[in-house]
Amino acid sequence: MQIDCAAITTQQRQYWLQSVIAPRPVALVSTIDGRGNTNLAPFSFFNLFSADPPVVIFSPCRSLRTGEQKDTLLNLLEVPEAVINIVDESMVQQVNLCSSNYARGISEFVKAGFTEEPARHVKPPMVRESKVKLECAVMEIKSLGKNGGAGNLVICEVLHIHIHGGVLDAGGRLDPRRLRPVARLGADWYTSVAEENLFTVEKPSTAGIGMDVLPKHIRQSKVLTGNHLARLATVAVLPQLPERCTDERLGALHAYFKGRDKLEKIERYAMELIEEGRVEEAWQALLSAHAHNLVG
Repeated sequence: MQIDCAAITTQQRQYWLQSVIAPRPVALVSTIDGRGNTNLAPFSFFNLFSADPPVVIFSPCRSLRTGEQKDTLLNLLEVPEAVINIVDESMVQQVNLCSSNYARGISEFVKAGFTEEPARHVKPPMVRESKVKLECAVMEIKSLGKNGGAGNLVICEVLHIHIHGGVLDAGGRLDPRRLRPVARLGADWYTSVAEENLFTVEKPSTAGIGMDVLPKHIRQSKVLTGNHLARLATVAVLPQLPERCTDERLGALHAYFKGRDKLEKIERYAMELIEEGRVEEAWQALLSAHAHNLVG
């Protein structure tokens, strides 16, 4: 499927972009106007862009239907401060209610049943029910256009972070399994961070040898995927096969299978080892296949 962005409607562009650029964290942004009226609105065009200074950006887009600016933006032009309340699974339906098109001056805190909590450094109130809150000062607002769907980049400096103790682990670090933040996909789809969906990817401590240095018979494996090969390619030095095999299962594969069947069995065993994090042992299995003339 090919999509020419210039040949489709704004609504279609929004659907496809939101569907493929996903998941996106959800910022529930509280603002206040010059008369003291509060507003609360969710935005999934939101992310972190700098640590020094600490900068986050979110984008209130013009209405697709009318082209009008959102109350959030109008408030920020009067009082350039905001609180970004991180959305978790326990509050997602209330947050969805905040996305309703209420008239200007109507508080979504009241409509969605959220509790106002004073911030330390900014005028807009925080959402007490949110377990992580970022007090922000607006550095710049950059308009991206005047048509419906055009965004406004709100560039914010984070002044203060509030984190509920219940989402921290014993070492004082944030545990995503306790926070269970929510993310937005396309259309009506959302997702949350649940333990069964979490995995870790250890960043290489040194420059790996790279995929191009992998022996040809390993690089061209029909069993190992790009992810498996990348794990092999993170080693700092191309491993060498030891003189003596101490892996009993590998020894059994060599003893009981022959030819291409043996090669496939060894590659599948190496795949299991990689997925268990036993990369050095996977290397030995794959190198042994070459040493036993199983590959051309």
